[in-house]
Order: sequence, then C-alpha cells, then structure tokens
Amino acid sequence: MSFNFLMYMLIIPAFILTIWAQFRVKSTYRKWREVPVHSGMTGYEAARHMLDTNELQEVQIVPVPGMLSDHYNPVNRTVALSEDVYYGSSISSVSVACHEIGHAIQHKEAYPMLSLRHRIFPVVNFASGVAPFLILGGFLFDFTNLIGFGILFFAVTVVFQLITLPVEFNASSRAREVMVSEGYITNEEERGVGKVLNAAALTYVAAALVSLLELLRLVGLFNNRS
Repeated sequence: MSFNFLMYMLIIPAFILTIWAQFRVKSTYRKWREVPVHSGMTGYEAARHMLDTNELQEVQIVPVPGMLSDHYNPVNRTVALSEDVYYGSSISSVSVACHEIGHAIQHKEAYPMLSLRHRIFPVVNFASGVAPFLILGGFLFDFTNLIGFGILFFAVTVVFQLITLPVEFNASSRAREVMVSEGYITNEEERGVGKVLNAAALTYVAAALVSLLELLRLVGLFNNRS
C-alpha cells in the first residue's frame, strides 16, 4: 500500500468528520436554544456580569448579525455576540456568550497559548494566503523548492490550528466553572452547557486533524519528487 493511498484513506474520514462536526454544532445549538436557563439571564447579561466580576469593565459587548458569528477581538477589546446569543436567554446563548468571555479573561491573564496565537497570527494570515499558490506553482512548473516553501508556509497554519485547540478548551473550562459558581445555570443545566461547548470544540479538532493529515500527505509527495 502506497503512502499517498494510505493518506487519502485517512483524509477522507477526517473530512467527513469535519462535515459532521459542523452539522453537530448547529443542531446542538438549535436544540439547547429552545431550553431557557432558570436564572433568566440573557447572553449579554451573563457576559457583562462575567466581565465585570473579572475587572474587565473596559471590554465592550456588541451584537452582530449571523448565526454562531460570536468572537472576541483582542485588538479593540470587544466581544461580538450574534444577535441570537446577545438577546437570548437559553442554555445555548449563555454558554456561547460565557465562552467568548473566557477568551477575554485569557487575554487579561496573558494565557500563554493565546498570547502565542496572537503573536503568530500576522504570519499565519500571510502564510495561509501564499501556501496554495506556491504548492500549485511548484507542481505546475516542476519546481521542487517552490513546493517545499509552500509546505513550510502551510505547516505554519497547521501549527496555528493546533495551538487553537488548548485555547478553545481552556475558554470553555473557564466558562463552565463561572456559570455554575455564579448561578448563571443550575447543576442540572450544566449537562446542556457541556453539550453545546463540546460540539463547538469538535469543529476545531476536526479541522486541525484534516490539516495535519493534508500536511503529512504533502510532505510525502515532496519526498517522492525529491
């Protein structure tokens, strides 16, 4: 069995996992969006309270359109919550909102993996745009060194995705701890919170796995041409 055939046999299931993970996060979010939290808190209220109790009053929270478009911007210290999360008072809304605040707390505490991700982001942004063209150009013009440079740039993006994993898991862990201790949710509701946050985390795991396998396949092709 050739190396390339083996890699394709691994990449295909990983790609299917990515599609399934995207479906699962959306279906899980929709399911728990229908279950209100007993505290009655909206995503905005939970997020604001979590920020204030962690002395992050300067961080702003703004509503944005789109589904699951929530994110934390470390540059302008802003938490963007999708309108459904911002105004909603469901288990899904509060879970997603508090997860994003977890990133703001990481930023405040200079969480090492988040700091590393921020430092390499400009490089990753450039590398992700250049890598496909270098690899394609190398194969088209039979320029092995160009392929090598392309793989090197692609490897940077894979490293970024791997660094993202502990960042996301840590933010979810912080969110769950605060949500229970501060009374945003009851102990019984923590199961639903875990379902929502674990489904979201699976998308990052699947994407990182696909990228890592693709990197190994490209390295194999490069070695064969060399």
